[in-house]
Amino acid sequence: MERGRVAYAVRVTTSEGEQGGGAGADRTPGGDGAARPEERLEQAVRAAEQALIEFEIAVETFRVEVENFSRLHEQKLGPMYARLEELDARILEAKAARSDDPEDRRRADEARARLMPIPGVEELMNGWMDADGLFPEATAMLTDQPVRPPQRVRPSEEARKLYRDLARKAHPDLAQEDKERARREEFITRVNAAYARGNEAELRELAEEWAAGPELKRLPSAGEELYARLEWLSQRKELLTVVARELEESAIGSMLRLAPDDPDRLLEEIAEGLRAQVTAREAELAALLA
Repeated sequence: MERGRVAYAVRVTTSEGEQGGGAGADRTPGGDGAARPEERLEQAVRAAEQALIEFEIAVETFRVEVENFSRLHEQKLGPMYARLEELDARILEAKAARSDDPEDRRRADEARARLMPIPGVEELMNGWMDADGLFPEATAMLTDQPVRPPQRVRPSEEARKLYRDLARKAHPDLAQEDKERARREEFITRVNAAYARGNEAELRELAEEWAAGPELKRLPSAGEELYARLEWLSQRKELLTVVARELEESAIGSMLRLAPDDPDRLLEEIAEGLRAQVTAREAELAALLA
């Protein structure tokens, strides 16, 4: 998948499914070479299923890329944004102290309040304490030691290949029975988690597990079930289209589209701009306090 842009897989249409039948499709006894309507419909369902799976893989891959880039963005630029907000609040406070204007004071108080949210108990303790006491990151912060940065995850090409192969084989949409669908959903959840961590070894183990597991044969569907299946696939594709659009139009997704091949360079360019803003704000504050 092209980074920063969700590739819309194959269009889900009945005509495409008919084209996908190819050689080997069952023909009518009359010998005219035309497949029976139910057989053409089943071919369309199979093509639609594969197209939907490819689309879902593309959306999930892009979602992981957006999450990883968001984590990296916060790690590199978060402190600069925080510094700018602090400087803005201090500049407004210095202006209010000089002017003694109630409106200036109100703006300064609002800026300071935005920097000092009141957290709940859960927010205060989340990520700070385990069964044995404080986490290492919390201990480091309290003792002024460097804090370990968040883990940077970027799945390798082999991990992408393993993920796509597993998603095609084990996708829940290929199940015909509720029990088999539940088995596939539980398995795909584990596959998605391993891919989000970029864990290539775990993905290989999952591939071996799936290969050794039960393989259910697909039963021929009745015409009514095939039509219902096509309708469900169409609705699912519309839902995924909305998810894909939201990802692409999000702030992080939009940033990824600006530099799909080198997002690190984009972060460095933004960082340079933020550093210049910090320098300008510090000079402004120094002049006000002089």
